[in-house]
Amino acid sequence: MHNTSDFKKGLKLLIDNEPYTIVDFQLVKPGKGNQFVRTKLRNLVTGSNLDRTFKSGEKFGVPDVEYSDMSFLYKDDSGFNFMNQTNYEQICINDDIIGQQVNYLTENMTVKICLFNERAVSIELPNSVELKVTQTDPGFKGNTVSNTFKPATLETGAVVQVPLHIKEGDLLKINTDSCEYIERINK
Repeated sequence: MHNTSDFKKGLKLLIDNEPYTIVDFQLVKPGKGNQFVRTKLRNLVTGSNLDRTFKSGEKFGVPDVEYSDMSFLYKDDSGFNFMNQTNYEQICINDDIIGQQVNYLTENMTVKICLFNERAVSIELPNSVELKVTQTDPGFKGNTVSNTFKPATLETGAVVQVPLHIKEGDLLKINTDSCEYIERINK
């Protein structure tokens, strides 16, 4: 059982026999009355969002979710195909479960697949990925001192803001949570 004091982003809860994950939460201590927690939840099965307020100390069940490390193989008409690294079983996940994370998914990348009742409901990418720049405008000499950015298209089709010194062919480290440039990788 989980309690409201256990709340953190990403925690999985069972609410009304449906699995939810906490997207955001806020503990509120009013001057008068009891504490409560405002939460933003996402249903793991349907993907719908829910805003809910809970009394402090309320208890919740733990959903029957398991995580499996899988490698991304390829995308075809049926969806995204992944392979379990221990038993070599393959599963296909449709586009709406992958969502915006498709911008950082590359072949042979290892991701965590969240399974609820043996059905894939979400994926978790690594915290950062290394992607090559395929298109960007050239930087101008003398503009390197200021903290200005330009758009760059990565090999997956994602567009991120990068410093002016980045050029086509550079390998970049990108944060998958915030979708931001971290650093250029020298190889």
